[in-house]
Amino acid sequence: MKIKSRNDDVQVKKETYFEQVNLCAAGIDIGSESHYVAVPTALDEQPVRQFSCFTGDLERMADWLIKIGVQSVAMESTGIYWIPAFEILEERGLKVLLVNAHQIKNVPGRKTDVLDCQWIQQLHTFGLLTGAFRPPEQVVVFRSYVRQREMLVRSAATHIQHMQKALRQMNLLLDNVVSDIIGKTGMLIIRDIVSGERDAEKLSQHRHGRCHKSEAQIARSLQGNYREEHLFSLRQALELYDIYQQKIADCDQAIEHQLEDFDELIAEKDLVRNKAGKPRKSSSSPAFDARHQLHRIAGVDLTRVDGLDEMSVLNILSETGIDMSYWKNEKYFSSWLSLCPGSKISGGKVLSAKTKASANRAANALRLAARSLANSKSALGGFYRRIRSRLGAPKAITATAHKLARIIYSMLKTQTEYIDPGQDYYEQQYRDRVLKNLRKRASQLGFELIAQPE
Repeated sequence: MKIKSRNDDVQVKKETYFEQVNLCAAGIDIGSESHYVAVPTALDEQPVRQFSCFTGDLERMADWLIKIGVQSVAMESTGIYWIPAFEILEERGLKVLLVNAHQIKNVPGRKTDVLDCQWIQQLHTFGLLTGAFRPPEQVVVFRSYVRQREMLVRSAATHIQHMQKALRQMNLLLDNVVSDIIGKTGMLIIRDIVSGERDAEKLSQHRHGRCHKSEAQIARSLQGNYREEHLFSLRQALELYDIYQQKIADCDQAIEHQLEDFDELIAEKDLVRNKAGKPRKSSSSPAFDARHQLHRIAGVDLTRVDGLDEMSVLNILSETGIDMSYWKNEKYFSSWLSLCPGSKISGGKVLSAKTKASANRAANALRLAARSLANSKSALGGFYRRIRSRLGAPKAITATAHKLARIIYSMLKTQTEYIDPGQDYYEQQYRDRVLKNLRKRASQLGFELIAQPE
């Protein structure tokens, strides 16, 4: 008769707890010049191999992993170096997990590429790694076009600043008489100046009917010191700005074609073009009817939410996609966006409730949308102003962005249109909550709260 000791029980518990989930798992340490790959020792006599970053070497890496029976691969997200390896392995049918580098820190003092890939492989074998969210391939292509457009818009804005600097150096105070120098009035004047026109009276005749300043005021601002070196700078800045505008138009065309390939959740004939109360397009808005296309593929019109315009919805959906099933509920979605309060608690004491820092582009778009609600006569505008009066603008922006994220999740998940309850909605909620607390406090002290007749 065999007697089982207490140590045997402990060993059984340890083996049960540290169960190997992914038996045929590999770990890859990503580098700029080469990748180190580790597999279980039972699968190959040489469990750690080094592969260069050339495409042919990445193909050989994929052939080797498939040949020895690897089914799942984990790699850290190092810069953009992981993208070619990720795409090639995924195309070959392997399950690839992109892991945050903070989750796989090795033991201090033991930092080598070989140890790193073995550590990643070991953690992945026991199921201790969670893959980062990566949208479907169709959304990845859409996201690339939108990010490229965003980069072009930033570059074009730099040349707008160069044009304004050249004008100021010639003491042409165009920015004092027009709200936007790249508007219709401003661009006509700048193009005439570059073409050789110097008469302020003739330049002021380009005044648009909606311009608040008179032709006389514009003419006074255009009496400057036209120096050749500053005109040269203005000419080059205008040419570069025009080039970027053409590239942005090409991006808009590519985005439109990509959106047309998406499956539609609402038929074309059922779309309602609601032009009443539609805000005017900004100069950075897409050239095509993005609102119509987004409504067709999302099934709901997200631009009906106060603060969200075509460009912000494009930025958000290009990062998150349309399918909300990747997140269990709106709380998980808000946490992924890093918009929910933190939970740093020790000994029952809240050490910090600060939201964690993140470079999430969708969260940045939501924060910009929240900031635009400062003067909005809507329920979200009232919510933002109430939080701002109590906690300040930065926290109000984050709180409002959090609420916008929950609204977007609910709309896409349940396919329900947004209805604005009005700017007095949150104020009434706040008043009812205060009255409820006062009645409760009065009852505890033996008093009764009676409302005064108006």
